[in-house]
Amino acid sequence: MTDSPETPAAAAPVAPSDDHAQLRDAMHRVRLEVGKAVVGQDGTITGLLIALLSRGHVLLEGVPGVAKTLLVRSFSRALGLDTRRVQFTPDLMPGDVTGSLVYDARAGTFEFRAGPVFTHVLLADEINRTPPKTQAALLEAMEERQVSSDGESRALPDPFLVAATQNPIEHEGTYTLPEAQLDRFLLKLVVDLPSRDAEVDVLRRHAAGFDPRRLDDAGVAPVVTAPQILAAQRAAASVAVDDDLLGYVVDLARATRQSPSVLVGVSPRASTGLLAAAKAWAWLSGYPAITPDHVQTMLVPVWRHRIRLRPEAEIEGVSVDAILTSVLQQTRVPI
Repeated sequence: MTDSPETPAAAAPVAPSDDHAQLRDAMHRVRLEVGKAVVGQDGTITGLLIALLSRGHVLLEGVPGVAKTLLVRSFSRALGLDTRRVQFTPDLMPGDVTGSLVYDARAGTFEFRAGPVFTHVLLADEINRTPPKTQAALLEAMEERQVSSDGESRALPDPFLVAATQNPIEHEGTYTLPEAQLDRFLLKLVVDLPSRDAEVDVLRRHAAGFDPRRLDDAGVAPVVTAPQILAAQRAAASVAVDDDLLGYVVDLARATRQSPSVLVGVSPRASTGLLAAAKAWAWLSGYPAITPDHVQTMLVPVWRHRIRLRPEAEIEGVSVDAILTSVLQQTRVPI
């Protein structure tokens, strides 16, 4: 079980329609473009694509210096979408994210000044460094894709993706994301340190003059358009699902709730998230319907942040990923 998908599932795909094939090729070109700037993170790039196709959001967890910010910037550049970055700090206010009413002295009225959330791709850098009040300002935007101010709802651009980062090892001056906030993220991707060969490649690029602040120098260019992304989202949502697969997802969810090490298992929203991610992964791999392999591949990144362990399990060092792997091994797979 990998952190995020890198290779297609095992079963043979059926030949897709020409329209779907063109859209799929465009999505794969995004991966190639991001690879011009980011080395050794193919699985994470694919996870971002799956979140985009599923109309979900991503939480990127990794130590400083593993190119989380560069990854999101390169991803949005390859998509040809507008992007904004918000550096979350303890003094950040909700209006600094969503926008606020500003008095216009000339007109004698208040007007709404949109915040950075009004973009296609929002990079929420170090989201756990800001208090819960500001974290919660993103809840409506992430779930409803709108911002409410002064009794008026303002729609966000479409497509819309929040990619938030957090450091897993630094706890001083941080605020743990509450379960309600974590549940708004479709995927939690762990951005690992690169392999030796990948790290050598990173140094080789820097030795040749690569500057991560200048994506133009890396040759990262837009390869898809917003209408193509929306069409790809509709195509991914149209992937067929058999009743046996629906029952398999439910059985997996119920197994997490019955695990002796788990205090709170996954919710029905987590099940629908797993289904959406599996459909996106199946479509991206060229399948007209999801298989158990697609569900199994996506289960850990979709569910790892939605489970709460019992205190005694945490003391014993039990990991959520290990529990989910055990759930997969013990749940009957539909044939």
